[in-house]
Amino acid sequence: MANPTETVLDIYRWTVEDYHRMAEAGILGKDSRVELLNGQIVQMSPIGNLHASCIDRLDELFRDILGKSVTIRVQSPVVLSVHSEPEPDLSVLKRKSNFYADGHPGPEDILLIVEVADTTLEKDRTTKKEIYAAAGIKEYWIINLVDKQVEQFLDPHGEDYRLTRICKSGQVVESNLMGAVAVSDILPLE
Repeated sequence: MANPTETVLDIYRWTVEDYHRMAEAGILGKDSRVELLNGQIVQMSPIGNLHASCIDRLDELFRDILGKSVTIRVQSPVVLSVHSEPEPDLSVLKRKSNFYADGHPGPEDILLIVEVADTTLEKDRTTKKEIYAAAGIKEYWIINLVDKQVEQFLDPHGEDYRLTRICKSGQVVESNLMGAVAVSDILPLE
């Protein structure tokens, strides 16, 4: 039984609508580096050289492989639930003629999400993975710059994925969407 002197805090979870109204009202500045995760406004880490290089490399690689059959977005929001609007490093989306001018993509539009992780590795492996799995994102990659590997998550079930593959330099990431991609083509050159 709980101690009667303990206070249980009910945390208010912001909605995507609240989050957008705060931005429109100027509470969140247009240069604020934040995202909405599970109803909490979370500060995003600064982007270092290797991180930025890897995103640029992936963007070019994915465009070479997939061409104009999809829409590729870099560090743009996706709406995954009423309480989550993350800004993944890269998202591969079903192609729409209006390029999502009518609203940010939702789970049904997303073919692949990629996070490039150095300082954000723990958050990408826990909070973000749980959010992506719960939203039914079929394929999620973490480009792990710390361990120089690609962590591929497939087959979402609840707040986790049933299948995890770790691919290191010299190996290939196998993807239904991307085909076979060499890890050496994904990781940034140092």
